[in-house]
Amino acid sequence: MSDETAPIPAPGEAAPALPQSPPPVSAVPRPSRRAAFDADIEQQMEAALAGMDEKALFGEPEQKPRRCEPQDRKKKGRVVSLHAEDVFIDVGGRCQGVLPLQQFPDGKPQIGDTVDVEIEGYDRANGLLLLTRQGAAQRVEDWSSVNEGMIVEARVTGTNKGGLEVDVNGLRGFIPISHLELFRVENTGPYVNQRLLCMVTEVKPEERNLVLSRRALLEKEREETREKTWNELAEGQVRKGVVRTVKDFGAFVDLGGVDALLHVSDMSWARVENADKLLQPGQAVEVKILRIDHEKKKLSVGLKQLGPSPWDDLSLRFPEGTVAPGKVTRLMDFGAFVEIEPGVEGLVHISELAPQRVRRVGDVVKAGQDVQVKVLKVEPGARRIALSIKATIAAPEPTPEPEEPEGKKKKTPPPRKTPLKGGLGSS
Repeated sequence: MSDETAPIPAPGEAAPALPQSPPPVSAVPRPSRRAAFDADIEQQMEAALAGMDEKALFGEPEQKPRRCEPQDRKKKGRVVSLHAEDVFIDVGGRCQGVLPLQQFPDGKPQIGDTVDVEIEGYDRANGLLLLTRQGAAQRVEDWSSVNEGMIVEARVTGTNKGGLEVDVNGLRGFIPISHLELFRVENTGPYVNQRLLCMVTEVKPEERNLVLSRRALLEKEREETREKTWNELAEGQVRKGVVRTVKDFGAFVDLGGVDALLHVSDMSWARVENADKLLQPGQAVEVKILRIDHEKKKLSVGLKQLGPSPWDDLSLRFPEGTVAPGKVTRLMDFGAFVEIEPGVEGLVHISELAPQRVRRVGDVVKAGQDVQVKVLKVEPGARRIALSIKATIAAPEPTPEPEEPEGKKKKTPPPRKTPLKGGLGSS
């Protein structure tokens, strides 16, 4: 610092600037080798990229898929197909549209005909343009007449892979195949031209999308009748029902809001290998109620119980001692079961399979083999019948001993001279 004293400024004058001391040597910035290296790299990149535009660097921008909505509303189209009350028109490119058949008052057009159409909308759900013919009478669509949850009557106009095409007060609607019945529907053809009561599940006027469900209405009605049906059920009753599903172990039958199990063993008196060959979903059946469990809400029914049992007069048709043809159905360790008529199986015990000793049942008979059996015992009450294969096999004749030639006498042993050893002896 200077030894001179700074003058005191007069009133109104600015204070003189104080002399600043130079910064310390350590605070002066020095050039960095890293900064010089980065600057050199940057110069090289600028030189390498000189003259290249953004398209060359980053490629073409991704093109969004074009929607099938031509800008020109008036088009010339070609008829490509007819389905129910709809006419499908190809308007060029990837665009295809549909318009109602009623706009052809002169009759159905032919495939390949050229027609003038006007685009009035786009159906996003089906990917189709909604067309109309110029000067044709327009179909008045009142979307205010339908609301979600409403019960309406739908007329089936056609079918497709996903379900039914319907008409509801002039509005085009759709019923998915899974919402058609309470059971799975394989063939939708018989529904064409039918009128079905359905529940509206989706309404989108801006997309002209109307979705209906017949199953929702049926489930609602089924829920309302369930408690009433449970109160009316009793063992031994014969009720009408509809098969809902078929499984390997049996089928479930709807008795009016209540599902009952029809076990495969109660379908027929004969052995049932495949339940789906006897019953199909949607089939109307009449069954007999076998068991009811009100606590667990379980119900068992039978189909074969409605017909006569083959065991009732079995002793008259197959009395003991009767020989009859049969077929081996099952092999067990203790014997084989043989069916002598549909629904009647008898047991051939392992001891009755063959005259000789049998160690394994499979060594004598095979499943599916045709055999002859003899009825040993019939118990109709217990539904048991004892059969025998051994009894149908003729016993082999004994082999005769060879005769001695004439003049040759049998040699007799000489008399014993010494007593036999052993025994208690004599006192």
